Amino acid sequence: MTPRVTMSVQPDGSFDLWLNAAGRDLLVKKLQALSEAWDHLHLDHYDDPDIADATDIPLSAVPYQAGDRVLLNGKVLFRPDEWDLKAFPHVLTESGPAVR
Repeated sequence: MTPRVTMSVQPDGSFDLWLNAAGRDLLVKKLQALSEAWDHLHLDHYDDPDIADATDIPLSAVPYQAGDRVLLNGKVLFRPDEWDLKAFPHVLTESGPAVR
């Protein structure tokens, strides 16, 4: 089974991540591999099948619902608390900035 991962934003601004079983398994495998030595992964859509494996997680460009805006690229960043304590200490507090 080919992994299928679709990231989309609904008209109300909420984020959806749609996965088939193979897409879930790939995403979990890549997330579990994140470490201080390998601190990020890429999610991308490529129309050219010859370069589709140039990303960590290939994305589908087909929306599940009418009105959804499909995201064609993204990044997941691994952030140990020690790094954030130095660079972004505000995220370590409960009252850090909230996205609305």
